[in-house]
Amino acid sequence: MSHFAKIVRSLGSTLISLVLCVSLSGCLSPIGAGADKTTPARAYRQTRDNPISHSQISASTVSLLHRFDQDANFAKPPDATLKLIHQKALESHDRDLLYGLAELNYVAGERLRHNVKPWESRDARDYYLAAAVYGWLFLFSTNSGPKPNPFDQRYRDACDLYNYGLGWALTEKNSTNATAVLTAGLRQCPAGSLDIELSQQSMPWESSRFDKFILADHFLVRGLSTRNRQAGLGAPLVGVSVPDGSAKLRRTLPATALLRIHGELADFASKPVPASLEIYGISDENRVEVNGEKLPLETDTTLPMAYALNQSLVWKLGMSQFLSAVEMIPTDVYLTQPYRPGRIPVVFVHGTFSSPVWWAEMMNTLMADPLLRSRYQFWYFLYNSGNPVVYSADRLRSSLSQKITELDPEGKDPALSQMVLIGHSQGGLLIKLAATSTGDKLLESLLKTNNVGDLNIPKPEMDLLRKYTCFEPLPFVKRTIFISTPHRGSYAAGGFARSLARKFVSLPSTVVKRGSELSGLKEKLNLPEELSDSPTSLDSMSTQNPVLQVLADIPVGKGIKANSIIAVQGTGDFHVGKDGLVSYESAHVSYAESEFIVRSFHSCQGKPPTIEEVRRILREHLKDAPPNLAHGASPP
Repeated sequence: MSHFAKIVRSLGSTLISLVLCVSLSGCLSPIGAGADKTTPARAYRQTRDNPISHSQISASTVSLLHRFDQDANFAKPPDATLKLIHQKALESHDRDLLYGLAELNYVAGERLRHNVKPWESRDARDYYLAAAVYGWLFLFSTNSGPKPNPFDQRYRDACDLYNYGLGWALTEKNSTNATAVLTAGLRQCPAGSLDIELSQQSMPWESSRFDKFILADHFLVRGLSTRNRQAGLGAPLVGVSVPDGSAKLRRTLPATALLRIHGELADFASKPVPASLEIYGISDENRVEVNGEKLPLETDTTLPMAYALNQSLVWKLGMSQFLSAVEMIPTDVYLTQPYRPGRIPVVFVHGTFSSPVWWAEMMNTLMADPLLRSRYQFWYFLYNSGNPVVYSADRLRSSLSQKITELDPEGKDPALSQMVLIGHSQGGLLIKLAATSTGDKLLESLLKTNNVGDLNIPKPEMDLLRKYTCFEPLPFVKRTIFISTPHRGSYAAGGFARSLARKFVSLPSTVVKRGSELSGLKEKLNLPEELSDSPTSLDSMSTQNPVLQVLADIPVGKGIKANSIIAVQGTGDFHVGKDGLVSYESAHVSYAESEFIVRSFHSCQGKPPTIEEVRRILREHLKDAPPNLAHGASPP
């Protein structure tokens, strides 16, 4: 072996020995440090994870525990660690420590909440409350150095720790029903104590109308494509009303709870710190003032709607109201939220076998649009869709008029006179009769004469005929949107369907009475079969109904705009198409300002193209509104 080879061999042996010694002694990489290739998603989680998403402290708070040598201690009952870091925060006025304390208390609350040891006396809610307190102080303390940078990830995380910590702190002890307990009084937490005052001055409804408040963050939404959520401050709530009416339905209202801390960290050492638990109804700008700044409230406007849809009766209304003579819920106009002056009403009118449930997707999506949400208020008309169209149209007209008078008896709100009516199927015919000047045209068609005055009809019978055939536009209606509307009748409302409906539909006594009163006139005046002794909505929508054919060609009243959305199945020429119940020819009207074709079955209210077209129309409608309304100002 050459001298050079011996040197190489000797060096190799030495290197191997060194590697073995270093490896065995643990000195090569004492903490296993290094960098591993991964996906951006995993790297993001390492730097962005927080206690809310994974019940674990973030990287910045891990560093904080290292800083004070508390890694192992926090794994035990954490009170000593929390007390130590709280004291350090008092001494240093270091805002970063406040954020760490918010995280550590939230994790401590999570551990206790999942603790099944029966002898555990500590209350998880106390730690959640502390998380909210420290989160508030991190965001708003004036005695802890520079304010947090809004680009700092911890700024948004602190809001979430405050919001979710407050939510958990408001629950009942060991309860899983997500009910928020909104009470005043003294509350303890590791930081000290709070003397909480309850304020509900910003609620639009009296507290007595609510049976309970539930935490929106404890529920998932199903069946709706979007969940309308505004990021901000506070714990989103759903106010659930006491059972209302004979149907015992519960109404829901979005709200937000805000806990305002009136003190600094040092104040907790000597006495209870005053705080106010403020409950806000969500329907306006949804902003709150803190330290002179207007900040958004955290809101969830979808969950109240979804929670209301959990009531089984809501899904049965369409069929029940069609078949029954007894209304489970009275025919009327209903508001989805408390009346807000200065906002234009949009009234949804459902079709046959239907109910307001079918508008949920559209209403939820439209409310996600900040402009529409701030300029409009959404109402709906519920009625028995088995009644004759003209009877239901009369109920719609009277219900709208009564609601306007009830809400604005002195006529001071100009927004109410810019109303938009949206009707699907039969609902489209109802809104047509709220926006049309028919004169005697329908009556002449019914009586087959060009001069009603020549007929020798007693005044009581003539007044009754005029009540259901002579209409004038409601003065506060300014736009109608027809969706899948059978202006010239539905080919599905044929003889067999109508006969079958008469066997099953129980009409209200008022309708039966009117039918009986007209039955004598039927033979005397040779009235059409559609005016039977017991007419139903299917009789009204028959393609053989001459009154309907005349109504189709009468445009909406002067000063009122109409838009049409027509469903057509398939991909062929829509001019000869159908939607399964109504043909394009029947749904088309020449006086519509716009006509939009949706490739869909008849029930297209929840389809994205339909909703987007309604959004466009509502935005266009704002341009025609008086200037103060178009720009969102409230009336004087």
